[in-house]
Amino acid sequence: MANTFASLHYHAVFSTKRRKPWIRQEFEQRIWEYLGGIARTNGLTALCVGGMEDHVHILLAFPPTMTVSKTMQLLKGGSSKWIHDTFPELAGFGWQDGYGAFTVSQSALADTQRYIQNQREHHQSRTFQDEFRAFLRKHKIAYE
Repeated sequence: MANTFASLHYHAVFSTKRRKPWIRQEFEQRIWEYLGGIARTNGLTALCVGGMEDHVHILLAFPPTMTVSKTMQLLKGGSSKWIHDTFPELAGFGWQDGYGAFTVSQSALADTQRYIQNQREHHQSRTFQDEFRAFLRKHKIAYE
């Protein structure tokens, strides 16, 4: 077969530097949209973007030629520059080093989208740190 076909989906999670609550509700939607635009510009599809004041969740469809590390570099670097340029009051903003990237099957895409869309509800009873550790355990990723 001459063509390449792939269904590659990742749920990426990354936090603000030192998990500070930089992403205020009054401009979070603009940040989510900008992250989606970075994805689109680089041949990815952001199926859902959301989060809280101290972290972001993004569900992405990947082309087979794109690596997770390159994608995270583009998303975090591009959005950080844009945030500094667009919101002068966020001069101290930064993303924390690292990220989580978890594969998502086609059958779990809708549930993952709902999870991302309902972040405020989830975080009424669970911190970001607890949420992230739960993802690591679910995906059987060793951590300290």
